[in-house]
Amino acid sequence: MNTFNKIENSIYRINTANGSGTGFYSQKEDVIITNYHVVAGSKEVSIEGQDKNRYIAQVIFINPGKDIAFLRAENYPKPIETIAIENAIATLARDKVMVLGYPYGMPFTVTEGIVSNAKQIVDGRNYIQTDAAINPGNSGGPIVNEKGELIGIVTSKFSNADNIGFAIPVETLLEELEIVSELNNNLTLGCHSCNGLIQEKTNYCPNCGSDVDEKLFEENPLSDFSQKVEEAISKLNIKPVLARTGRERWYFHQGSAEIRMFVYDNNYLFATSPLNDLPRTNLEAIYEYILTTDTGKHRLSISDNQIFLSYRIHISDLYSDAKEEILNDIAELAVKADHFDDLFVNDFGAKMTNYSK
Repeated sequence: MNTFNKIENSIYRINTANGSGTGFYSQKEDVIITNYHVVAGSKEVSIEGQDKNRYIAQVIFINPGKDIAFLRAENYPKPIETIAIENAIATLARDKVMVLGYPYGMPFTVTEGIVSNAKQIVDGRNYIQTDAAINPGNSGGPIVNEKGELIGIVTSKFSNADNIGFAIPVETLLEELEIVSELNNNLTLGCHSCNGLIQEKTNYCPNCGSDVDEKLFEENPLSDFSQKVEEAISKLNIKPVLARTGRERWYFHQGSAEIRMFVYDNNYLFATSPLNDLPRTNLEAIYEYILTTDTGKHRLSISDNQIFLSYRIHISDLYSDAKEEILNDIAELAVKADHFDDLFVNDFGAKMTNYSK
């Protein structure tokens, strides 16, 4: 097993109510490292590995000025092999590097490139510039050399330029890791001016007196609509933070079936589950079952060779007297999906989809 096969289990997709990014585990400090902008406005997020299992993680430290954040998760299988984080990693222009992470929330991905400039100055800060492909979702992920040693944390790319991406140097990260032993599970802020630790909500730094935005200590409030959808998710005994995958988007597993909830056409809440891939034979029987089976308010359908169970309501219906009934219907779709995907395998020879767990 090569170096990258060993360490990829220590790299996680980070899901929030605002989107997704990447983070990686530091065994020595027992924290997950990511960008501040990935978790901005969140105190709790979920981390997800390649096994598709999700775990809740607390945001315990943020330094917006350096775009670094630390998370601490509990009750998850900690990886044995992790990325080597060393101080004396010499990085030179034209060195080969790899970016590891979850671009656009896709499965784990590795992209290659070279160091274009080992000390690029942007807005007064030092960054590593690379031509390796960096996309939304890679933020917070590691950029490593050919030995699997960390050289930086992916932070951004120029939106209107190709092959220009940036990483926070490992030296900057190591400065922040020095304070991990002083952290608890409550949110701590690193001062943008003096780098001191601020552990209570305030509008100024008690160390240097610089102004501090109090909102950095607060969670971004969910919309009223999102709160209603999460009421339905709670009916499944799932903590909603584990289902969030972006603004007004929820993807999660109920048993083996993946459940997706999102806004469609700006007017509808769409809940759906890709149940199974169609079998090669016995299609007449499976079509007849889909067309004739009474599934109540939920609908079985076929699209792109896959069987779906779906439910759609107008958003305004969530503000009507039928709200509770609708929330129950949304939750019931997840339960039915977990039943039907097994039924189509056992009775018709269909296969689980790639989205199944």
